[in-house]
Amino acid sequence: MSAGGNSPSFVHQPVMLTECLDLLNLHEGARVIDFTAGGGGHSAAMAQRVAQGGMVVAIDRDEDAIAATSQRLSLLQDPVELKLLKSDFSGARRALLAGGADLTGTLDGALFDLGVSSYQLDGPRGFSFMRDEPLDMRMDRTTGQSAADLLQTASNDELFKILRDFGEERFAAAIARRIVERRRTVKIDRTSQLVDIVMSAVPRAAWPKDKHVATRSFQAIRMAVNNELAQIEAGLDYAIDLLKPGGRLVVISFHSLEDRIVKQRFLAAAGRAPSPPGRSPAAMLPRNDVPVLRIITRKPLEASAEEVAINPRARSARLRAAEKL
Repeated sequence: MSAGGNSPSFVHQPVMLTECLDLLNLHEGARVIDFTAGGGGHSAAMAQRVAQGGMVVAIDRDEDAIAATSQRLSLLQDPVELKLLKSDFSGARRALLAGGADLTGTLDGALFDLGVSSYQLDGPRGFSFMRDEPLDMRMDRTTGQSAADLLQTASNDELFKILRDFGEERFAAAIARRIVERRRTVKIDRTSQLVDIVMSAVPRAAWPKDKHVATRSFQAIRMAVNNELAQIEAGLDYAIDLLKPGGRLVVISFHSLEDRIVKQRFLAAAGRAPSPPGRSPAAMLPRNDVPVLRIITRKPLEASAEEVAINPRARSARLRAAEKL
């Protein structure tokens, strides 16, 4: 799940749950995979739909999310086969095979709810600019480079490209320069330090009126730390392989870079030339000579006004769906 960095009080609610379930078109006995288990909200709802004889696989790279999903699914009363796996998208195939499950071409549905989970936002990991906490930002804290380490070691040019490409930040150059200047005298390892740097680098008159001035910078650094866009491409390709003919793929994204990748992958898999990626790090995808997907949502669906009123994080949600041919 994704929430950028705002108050975490509402992020535990699954976004566009009804739309997801309807588009997945699940039935009793169906087999489905939730690639972004988070708190288990979508997984639990899918388990209730597939009921007896069905199977739900829940995957997340965050051990806290896996633990929360396990606890939630343990409360289900219907005899559903459950598999919980700790993995990122690119390692999902290996994780399933290691667990003795080769599900290629057998699944009825697959779901992605992209971005940051509530457990990551609520915990002291540096995802939120609303609190002073260690600047980590790793979704999987057992591997990889923290945000603090990235800010300490990346060159000015690398920082500029991260802020420009992943955050679409107008003042990427100024922020990158300020980071390099600041780290000469002190290590930037707290969220409050990064917020202060962004606020000092962006002219006060240019601060957004509808979001915190540090939103784009935090998003960009988080995406770089977790290699998120490349992970999305790997996950989508694997999900398409897993689906059987008639199986459905549903993806919720929360900002333009994620949604662009989903749109391009769907178009390519449907045998239609994807639109130019612009500054997106996603590579131009080759068109499939033989289409493997039928796009169900001509345009992305958005959350209803009623849901947004209850769950503000749904405001930026965009849902796309496709069916395996």
